[in-house]
Amino acid sequence: MTSSSAPSRKALSKIACNRLQKELTEWQVNPPTGFRHKVNDNLQKWTIDVTGAPGTLYANETYQLQVEFPVNYPMEAPQAIFVPPGPLHPHIYSNGHICLDILYDSWSPAMTVSSVCISILSMLSSSPAKERPADNDRYVKNCKNGRSPKETRWWFHDDKV
Repeated sequence: MTSSSAPSRKALSKIACNRLQKELTEWQVNPPTGFRHKVNDNLQKWTIDVTGAPGTLYANETYQLQVEFPVNYPMEAPQAIFVPPGPLHPHIYSNGHICLDILYDSWSPAMTVSSVCISILSMLSSSPAKERPADNDRYVKNCKNGRSPKETRWWFHDDKV
């Protein structure tokens, strides 16, 4: 039996390709503040440098975000993971998985890579402390073998961080 935990490697749909080309062009003209897309030839997998906002716990710290797009993007949310070591944050696990509702249950096709990035930066900026989620060790242990964060049943209960 094969594992279905790795993100799909199927080719993007024509709609997804067109949408991502448009988003990439817009990004190149007007990137969100604090983010830098590392150019590669893979439209389905973006690597983005994230720099913490001035005046926050993460000011001047840079982290790498890996964003992978499903075949039927934008109808389905992209998978966004911090490449370890990610920021110490109550909603970011040590394996890079991010507990943020717009990446899962609250995704809307109207959202873009830029809006996801801005939401992640906002989440970082509002954190009162640099710490891992309380259940980090248990969660990471359960994610062995490359399990996708999309396979997690997230419980969004803390809207203060």
